[in-house]
Amino acid sequence: MIHVTIFVTSMSAERFWEIDRPMPPQVQIGVNINMLDIDQRPDGTLDAPFLFTISFTPSIAQISIKGKARISGESEDTKKIIEDHKAQKPPPVQLVQAVSNAAIADAILISRSLNIPPPLPPIPQPQVAPPQPSKGDTRYTA
Repeated sequence: MIHVTIFVTSMSAERFWEIDRPMPPQVQIGVNINMLDIDQRPDGTLDAPFLFTISFTPSIAQISIKGKARISGESEDTKKIIEDHKAQKPPPVQLVQAVSNAAIADAILISRSLNIPPPLPPIPQPQVAPPQPSKGDTRYTA
């Protein structure tokens, strides 16, 4: 099992939308995570620098968060991560999830300061099943 610790090294955010202009009724939010590399450290841990960006459509703001994910765990696990990275396979889900969770929390705080919509994940809407005819109430008329 791997353990991931996130270190944020840089944050930048800019609001493009005029302050006195009302926000558009619909805003699309795009989130992008780039895992730039995975490096082995002398102590056996791994460093994975990342860039997390959030863009808005229409262009009302942009948020960028840079940092490093430090990965520790069993040597077999870290070796597999390095091998998968060299084979250009996607990074482990635990790594992407840890980066995403940490960066989105910071991005929500930044969005509050800029007075822009927070980059919240969409809330799934409950799906209502169509009514099913009950099987016990079948009637025949002649």
